[in-house]
Amino acid sequence: MSEFLVNLLGERLVNGEKAEVDVHALGSKLSLLGLYFGCSLNGPCKQFNASLCEFYSKFKKSSEHKDKLEIVFISSDQDQKQWQDFLQEMQWPALPFKDRHKKMKLWNKYKVTSIPSLVFIDAATGKMVCRNGLLVVRDDPKGLEFPWGPKPFAEVVSGPLLRNNRQTADSSALEGSYVGVYFSAHWCPPCRSLTRVLVETYRKVKESGHKFEIVFVSADRSEESFTQYFSEMPWLAVPYTDEARRSRLNRLYGIQGIPTLIFLDTEGHMITRQGRVEVLNDPDCRFFPWHPRPVLELSESNAVQLHEGPCLVLFVDAEEEGELEPAKELIQPIAEKIMAKYKAKEEETPLLFFVAGEDDMSDSLRDYTNLPEAAPLLTILDMSARAKYVKDVEEITPAVVEQFVSDFLAEKLKPEPI
Repeated sequence: MSEFLVNLLGERLVNGEKAEVDVHALGSKLSLLGLYFGCSLNGPCKQFNASLCEFYSKFKKSSEHKDKLEIVFISSDQDQKQWQDFLQEMQWPALPFKDRHKKMKLWNKYKVTSIPSLVFIDAATGKMVCRNGLLVVRDDPKGLEFPWGPKPFAEVVSGPLLRNNRQTADSSALEGSYVGVYFSAHWCPPCRSLTRVLVETYRKVKESGHKFEIVFVSADRSEESFTQYFSEMPWLAVPYTDEARRSRLNRLYGIQGIPTLIFLDTEGHMITRQGRVEVLNDPDCRFFPWHPRPVLELSESNAVQLHEGPCLVLFVDAEEEGELEPAKELIQPIAEKIMAKYKAKEEETPLLFFVAGEDDMSDSLRDYTNLPEAAPLLTILDMSARAKYVKDVEEITPAVVEQFVSDFLAEKLKPEPI
């Protein structure tokens, strides 16, 4: 276990007393590691930090599992003095201030998109145990549900569900259906826009004969807003008054922002977290139930995924629909191999794959990342790290792409700043 943690965190951490902490000495009993991503200048982080200190103190004093949990702070502070002052408020160690490379690797590996964020991982393997530790701290202040591992969807959603005609249905009615779990709220304009499209998607999928249902999990600020918003929806909802069940579903899927639309297969296993992108990109529902595709054509609706971790983007000289197919066929076998490798390890793919032609979206991306005008142009863009890797060669072959990807994953490439 310590070998894995050293690879993940490095050999030394630091604490508020400016003392070094040997990662090997974190404890042979350690089974769960909390990675706390935050910043001293962020108001919500300061607020959460106080709650986490109280939670941690109680857990270490009274839990029978006190030796099995440790937390490590991963800071995005830019000022060392502010970082050090914030660290003094904490009872757990942190990554050294200057270790920016490891910080960005952790941000990307665990798909952190906002702060504060607390993810719990298996200390021996690094596999995700719980994406939304903020809700653990809020909902389980005594740590009674340790280690907060994922439960089956059917168990978490269990109970009565509402229809907008005020009738109810038991959650068992979802068995054998594809399910969309829709985290949304009336006060959120992108949510309302997506809901209008999703109503049509729901109708088309149902009319095509598929067993399909959607469950609305509200983030509305009042029951009145929930009722008004839900009246526009032809599907089911978790009752607004059942805050505990709504929170458990948020925790199960690590929801960090809305709208989020997750699709599950008929066994309740996740198909994709990118339901919003899939629905907006596929108005005719041709790709239902939207299993992840190895390679995507870059578009305005899926460009948001560029900010969710490193992405390989192959820019080609193509203006018309269909002209991108040869580029997709070139990199698809490599993308499929990467997806299969990490799926077998039950880990998320460390790299997404896109092809981009000549359009306004591609031009904007080139301008933003200061890329040369060449085509074809093979790149890996890491927006959160503000880093890019560029392979400008006359001919892009499968061997060139495979070597480029291999070198990136082995950290052999030197990044350029975006």
